[in-house]
Amino acid sequence: MRLKSNIWVAAYLRRCQTEGVFGAVRRRGAEEAGAVFVKVSLLNGHAMLYVPAPQTSYDDGRPVDRFFVPVAPQALPEHTVEERLTREIRFDPDAWIVETEDRAGRHFLELART
Repeated sequence: MRLKSNIWVAAYLRRCQTEGVFGAVRRRGAEEAGAVFVKVSLLNGHAMLYVPAPQTSYDDGRPVDRFFVPVAPQALPEHTVEERLTREIRFDPDAWIVETEDRAGRHFLELART
């Protein structure tokens, strides 16, 4: 059983805070199992977007983990990231959006191995 989304988001924001990175929930999704999308604003008009990894990335031995994949290998213009988030919300109204701000692009997420 995977950790509830609301608990995971609270823990993630706490981690960001301890590292000196501002983060906030922009959109609350389903408390139990809403997908979480993480936007990392670089504060220069560009951002990285991390989306939930495909289910095939998960190890049966560690079902509680949450893995993410970047939408692109490099930062994208903020408006492009916002357009993607709008499409995701239309597709899945239970999704969460978490946004952080860090010029270095630190994200503190577990990335799926590709």
